[in-house]
Amino acid sequence: MAMSRKRTPTAALHAKIRAIRLIVFDFDGVFTDNAVYVFQDGSEAVRCSRADGIGLRKLERAGVAALILSTEPNPVVSARARKLELRCEQGCKDKLKRLTEIIGELELDWRQVAFVGNDVNDLECLQRVGLPMIVRDAHPDVFAAAYYRTTKPGGHGAVREVCDLFERALRGKKRDARGAK
Repeated sequence: MAMSRKRTPTAALHAKIRAIRLIVFDFDGVFTDNAVYVFQDGSEAVRCSRADGIGLRKLERAGVAALILSTEPNPVVSARARKLELRCEQGCKDKLKRLTEIIGELELDWRQVAFVGNDVNDLECLQRVGLPMIVRDAHPDVFAAAYYRTTKPGGHGAVREVCDLFERALRGKKRDARGAK
């Protein structure tokens, strides 16, 4: 798939977005700036954008389900997900396998799923979904798998950018996770 290089969304991108019923976000490098603060006691902290919460509420109002799918087992992932009121699947050793199970649970087709990632551990999911998206500062090894690349880097508004993009494309169209209008 060709990666969109234009700043303004195309009609083709909007058409793909209108088919999406579930958007799956990686955590580290997407919600965060991919940095970690390690304290003397071994606990960790990350930096996220507060604007993401408002964006996620926009997705919710538009009828698009969202969740976090992360290989990271650190409790900071689930803490942020709770704050954002998002389903969180973390500590996933095989993201594609878990995503396959989730899609089955929700009775969705791969074409109805978007995935936002940033690195090689997201590659299999990016290659499988209907709308593969990456953040601006993603690793170059995933560029070819992306249909859309954000203008914002991870942890600096990339999640909000994706949510706003969906809101614009879906304006006036409320749906549930299975696609009913």
